Amino acid sequence: MAVKGRIARLAKGISEHCSRIDERSTKRLIDSLECANRVFIAGAGRSGLVARAFAMRLMHLGFRVHVVGEVTTPGARAGDLLLVISGSGETNSMACVLQRGKDHGAKTAAITSNPKSTIGKKASMLVYVGGKSARDLARSGLKVPLGTPFELSSMVFLDAVIEELVHRHEKTAHEMHLRHANLE
Repeated sequence: MAVKGRIARLAKGISEHCSRIDERSTKRLIDSLECANRVFIAGAGRSGLVARAFAMRLMHLGFRVHVVGEVTTPGARAGDLLLVISGSGETNSMACVLQRGKDHGAKTAAITSNPKSTIGKKASMLVYVGGKSARDLARSGLKVPLGTPFELSSMVFLDAVIEELVHRHEKTAHEMHLRHANLE
C-alpha cells in the first residue's frame, strides 16, 4: 500500500474515533476551560506532546495555561482546571498528578480511552477518545504503535476545541499571532 493509502486509512480511523466523542462531555470541558482561573495540562510520553501542543494553542488564545512539570509552573488551587491526557488512564505519574490537583482544590478533567481506569474514575469530568486499546487497533486494521490512533484523535479533538473557543471569543488570527513565540 502506498503512503497516500495509509494516510487515508489513518484519517478514516481518526474520523471514526472523533465521531464517537460525546457532545455533552465536550461542552462541559469547554465550559470548564472558559471558567477556570488557570488551566494546567499534563500528559506523559506522546500524550504529553499532545498536551503541550494544546497548552500552546490555549496560550495563543490568551488563556492562563501551564504545563505540569515545567519549572515555571505554579501551584494549583481552587478555581483552576487540571486536564490530564492519558490513553490508558493508568500512567502512575499522571494518576498522582490528578490526585494532587484534586487535593489542592482544582477541578479535574481527563481525556482517555479507558473510562474505567484509575484516572477515568478520579477525574471530575471525562472525555472518552477511542484508539488506545488493542481492540481499537484490530478493528481499524492499522499497523501503528499502540496508542497512535488515540494521540492523533486527541490532537484533532483538541484542535476542534480550540476552533470552538476561537469562535466563541471571536479571536482573530492577528490577535493570536501577537502571542506567538518571537524569540526563535
